[in-house]
Amino acid sequence: MKRALVLLAFGLAFVLSVNAQQIGNDAPASKEDVEKYLEAAHSSTMMRKMVQAMSKPMHEMVHQEFIKDQDKLPPDWEGRMDQTMDDMLSNMPWDEMLQSMVPVYEKHFTHGDIAALTTFYSTPVGQKILHEMPAINAEAMQSMMPIMQKRIAAMRERVQQEVAEALKPAQK
Repeated sequence: MKRALVLLAFGLAFVLSVNAQQIGNDAPASKEDVEKYLEAAHSSTMMRKMVQAMSKPMHEMVHQEFIKDQDKLPPDWEGRMDQTMDDMLSNMPWDEMLQSMVPVYEKHFTHGDIAALTTFYSTPVGQKILHEMPAINAEAMQSMMPIMQKRIAAMRERVQQEVAEALKPAQK
């Protein structure tokens, strides 16, 4: 009888500990969980690297605009625009922006989700993804830029047409 009670107590303790662990993993992520994940993912460094990588296609876009209208623009326009863009990007409050994301992660992920992400980004494959992501994003942005420029030009043209159409009755 004593043996059965001891086995029952151990079994109950095991079930309760498993249940407590599941509840803990299903609990909403805490600020500390998210900050640990963001640190494991080198989020601050990654954000800066991605912005730096995206800077090249943005400079290319400025260059294309300059080439189109270089006869109408001052000769130093492109350099000034590049400098303005670089200044704006370097003065962005990246760390503050990163901290503003913490509640979003807390809302959408559980403690277990964040623990799994933290574990993954601590592995060699996770670190490789983090290392390669800025270059991947830069190359993707560069390959998408011509498509985006065409679409933006088409949207701009359509808006101008819509404005012109809307103004026609007012001109009468």
